[in-house]
Amino acid sequence: MSDRVTAAEPLSAAPADMPASPHVDAGDAGYRKDLKSRHINMIAIGGAIGTGLFLGAGGRMASAGPSLFIAYAVCGVFAFFVVRALGELVLYRPSSGAFVSYAREFMGEKGAYTAGWLYFLNWSTTAVADITAAATYAHFWSMFSDVPQWILALIALAIVLAANLISVKYFGEMEFWFAIVKVAALVVFMLVGIFLVATSHDVGGSTPGLANITDNGGIFPNGVMPMLLLIQGVVFAYASVELCGVAAGETENPEKIMPRAINSIMWRVGLFYVGSVVLLALILPYTAYSGDQSPFVTVFDKLGIPGAAGVMNLVVLTAALSSLNSGLYSTGRILRSMSLAGSAPKFTGVMNKGGVPYGGILLTAGFGVAGVLLNFVMPEDAFELVLNFASIGIIGTWAMIMVCSLLFVRRAGQGRLVRPAYRLPWAPYTQIVTLVFLASVVVLMWMDGGIARTTVNCLPLIAAALVGGWFLVRRRVRDTAAGRD
Repeated sequence: MSDRVTAAEPLSAAPADMPASPHVDAGDAGYRKDLKSRHINMIAIGGAIGTGLFLGAGGRMASAGPSLFIAYAVCGVFAFFVVRALGELVLYRPSSGAFVSYAREFMGEKGAYTAGWLYFLNWSTTAVADITAAATYAHFWSMFSDVPQWILALIALAIVLAANLISVKYFGEMEFWFAIVKVAALVVFMLVGIFLVATSHDVGGSTPGLANITDNGGIFPNGVMPMLLLIQGVVFAYASVELCGVAAGETENPEKIMPRAINSIMWRVGLFYVGSVVLLALILPYTAYSGDQSPFVTVFDKLGIPGAAGVMNLVVLTAALSSLNSGLYSTGRILRSMSLAGSAPKFTGVMNKGGVPYGGILLTAGFGVAGVLLNFVMPEDAFELVLNFASIGIIGTWAMIMVCSLLFVRRAGQGRLVRPAYRLPWAPYTQIVTLVFLASVVVLMWMDGGIARTTVNCLPLIAAALVGGWFLVRRRVRDTAAGRD
């Protein structure tokens, strides 16, 4: 019997003799189930469309040319495998601690500790990337051009932090409308792009069409290697796909909502990422794009439509703020799960009256302040530097999700639990192939040289920090577990 199911397939009821999950996560208590189906669906969309596409695609297109669509497609497939594996675990046992909670169940406290702090590395550095992107977008308008980048970054952080501390309901509404704006903008761009290509309408002195690819070096104008070396940055573009798994702990009926939201990620990747990059390559030569400006802004700027580039720039600014909002939300929940197990500072476990774990949110925001300082010291390289460290955190997080999925499937094979009807296809081979892919991304980062190689060379330091941190918290973890028992 195939493991594959579609969104239209009903979830079969669990057998009467199905073993119950032996694990109870103390971090799941106190949350309000205020996220609705529309919130989860749009959070899934927002997680698949972010800063990595709106800002990062410009520099990557300039480096790798039209072959960038291949990198987005390949990474998108593995991102789908990761979120599909997480979705199966969510339907087995929904938890706001998400993969940290599953790592605790299947790998023990050391696994939960490692998964949680790698995820924090991901989002604490992504927060820096997001506020850097927001400041970069703001410089598009002349009224902000003379404002230092670090000041704009600080303003962006303050606005999103204030909004995130209210309640999960407001977070859900913000992400819902942020996602609506992003999807609407991409749909408009794609409709305009298709019109430009179909009519060969002039765009800044260039005629859209296949000639923009064939007359400028083809799909691989600089060879295959630049496309391969960009994969670690493309992985960053999908960094938020796991967010819907975290949000599942604060929604009613996740068994009905999650399969539809997760299954739709695949076609969104194909339509919005791959489709957009193909259109960008057809509309203008790849040399017209740069890392200093969103490629979508570049197209509308060259079209000369009054105000169009400004509107698109506002949209990509929204994408950066949305990503920052999501990072503060998810790390708050993950850190609370860890805190109540003893592996994170106690203050990250506290909640306000609105059911918001504000301690963990403030800790992540604190690293955002460090990002403001980074923007002050090195405004030109801040985005690239944190992007690479965020990619390490993402790779580690995805790897932990797939290891948890492997252990989950093995226990199911031993008859110790029953897998839900919604499953990761072709397990356990899918998990193994994904882990090999993630390892190859690290190798590509080292081959890329520069800041990427420096980041990989820092892996022993990251590992040493994790080991040292574990020795600091292990007694509290054991005491907490003993008290819980």
